[in-house]
Amino acid sequence: MPELNVNGNPVSHDAEPDTPLLWVLREQLGLTGTKYGCGIAQCGACTVHLDGSPVRSCAIPVSALQPSQKIVTIEGLSPTGQHPVQKAWFALDVPQCGYCQSGMIMAAAALLKEKPKPTDADIDAAMTNICRCGTYNRVRAAIKAVAAGGDPRSAGLDIQHVKAGGAA
Repeated sequence: MPELNVNGNPVSHDAEPDTPLLWVLREQLGLTGTKYGCGIAQCGACTVHLDGSPVRSCAIPVSALQPSQKIVTIEGLSPTGQHPVQKAWFALDVPQCGYCQSGMIMAAAALLKEKPKPTDADIDAAMTNICRCGTYNRVRAAIKAVAAGGDPRSAGLDIQHVKAGGAA
């Protein structure tokens, strides 16, 4: 049986070689935090980390992966509790319907790992995920809060203004 490294653990699967990673994660491994959105790598709901970089798991066949590659899903983002991005997401009420949020959080966490103090241009370039609810101002505010140390107030953000949909 082929093997993958998911959230720090070796796991086996019996998927066909052309099966997208997304379906192995959800259907065979029960990691349903990674969502199916568009199936063509456009929306980002299926974002996971592959060797530390955000990738769209709906477009990666499992045959393209090696057991040495590290796959991290939203369930494995912070094994000891909530990741700082998740904390900021909750503090600023980022999700509305919440469907796309695991992918958004994975993309934001990768951005902040690469650039701990991202500019607005960095955020725009990295956050290509689609949110049908339109919580982009809150996403930006949460990323800035993490970059400022985790407390939205330390980022100079008016929490009530951001929660009401104002610009960050």
